[in-house]
Amino acid sequence: MIVMKFGGTSLGDADRIKNACNIVKSKLKKKPIVVVSAVSGMTNMLIKLANENSFEKRKKISAKIKDKHLDILKNLNIESSLLKEDLNELEDSVDKIKDNNIDAKTFDLIQSFGERMSSKIVAAQLSNIGIESQAYNSYDLGFLTDDEFGSAEPLDITHSNLRKEIKKIHAVPVITGFLGKTKDGQITTIGRGGSDFTTSIVGAAIDAKEIQIWTDVDGIMSTDPKIVVNAQTISEVSFAEAFELAYFGARVLHPKSILPAMKKNIPVMVLNSFNSDHNGTTILTKVKQNDSTVRAIAYKKNITLVNIQSTRMFGAHGFLARLFNIFEKYKKSVDVIATSEVSVSLTVNNDKNIDDILNELKEISNVNIRENKSIICIVGEGMRNTLGVAGRTFSTMGKNNINIELISQGASEINITFIVDGNDTDKAINALHKEYFGK
Repeated sequence: MIVMKFGGTSLGDADRIKNACNIVKSKLKKKPIVVVSAVSGMTNMLIKLANENSFEKRKKISAKIKDKHLDILKNLNIESSLLKEDLNELEDSVDKIKDNNIDAKTFDLIQSFGERMSSKIVAAQLSNIGIESQAYNSYDLGFLTDDEFGSAEPLDITHSNLRKEIKKIHAVPVITGFLGKTKDGQITTIGRGGSDFTTSIVGAAIDAKEIQIWTDVDGIMSTDPKIVVNAQTISEVSFAEAFELAYFGARVLHPKSILPAMKKNIPVMVLNSFNSDHNGTTILTKVKQNDSTVRAIAYKKNITLVNIQSTRMFGAHGFLARLFNIFEKYKKSVDVIATSEVSVSLTVNNDKNIDDILNELKEISNVNIRENKSIICIVGEGMRNTLGVAGRTFSTMGKNNINIELISQGASEINITFIVDGNDTDKAINALHKEYFGK
């Protein structure tokens, strides 16, 4: 068995859905399980709908959502009644919103309609081309989560539930990504990009032979092709490399999505539904080393650098714990960190709650922040056993007059991460790509 996930761009309209279903048909001998995102742009529309203050504007957005889905059904020759119940439930849910007073539970409910409807459309189109298929909400197959709405975590029992329920299915199942339910029956979402995570969990639960992530690019690239026009597809990466790349900005995969597959040693293939003949990228436990010590270059823009200084840190125990308890209190993730005897520098990727965090930090230290910074991360298993990678990297930055504001090398020894001014991001990535890939 294999698990095939199709993202929103692969389901953007009727033609893309036909294409996705034809890809599934070509894999029937491998007994595919299909996982889907909402159709392209739909999650953003649902979020906008939930956040809208005006009743009239909510009605207009709701009408656009309805029209988009009905247009797809019409072009696929599928009866509009397929989504009647979902569209009515969505409208009822929106009507209950008063003065934009929406809680996280309702927010997740409204977002859920994207996957709930796309799964039905894909299953119906598979039936249209002669493949027995059935749509399933993941939670109806036992995908249970905690009640952290918006970023729910699957419960341990989810794996055994999925294994048991999927074994009962004889048709090709089309399962909603992104969604789960609490034990008391409330719909949850597992965060943006969560359909990849769902796919990996399903794959691990059934001990799939492989997991296929169908997207709109030819696999994982050596860097962002929007910045380096001659970026190249990487044929193979290790799970460790893929995790680092995903975490530090490579947008092909959700960072958490790799973990369940990695634990079960299931290969993950990243493929292009717009170019289905391309081999894409395969993620494996062990890969052959290429000629370059660096496998790829990732980045995150719009980062805030926080510098914390306090003489009370010198020789004191517990100071760092106190410092990070402040970030924990406001549920603020830290990406990169460097410490000395009396200072800590770290990065956060948005300004949510930053003023409250800074006010508390100022009670125990001197603090300053620098905005519009970028994280650049070079990744490669070959760096473990190669001398001089750091020197080569930072010499390249120096030759191009790019100032480095923070450096952090992971304990895994497969990445070097540093911070530059946001205005130098593209220049730095182009210089590094030329240094390590020759173009």
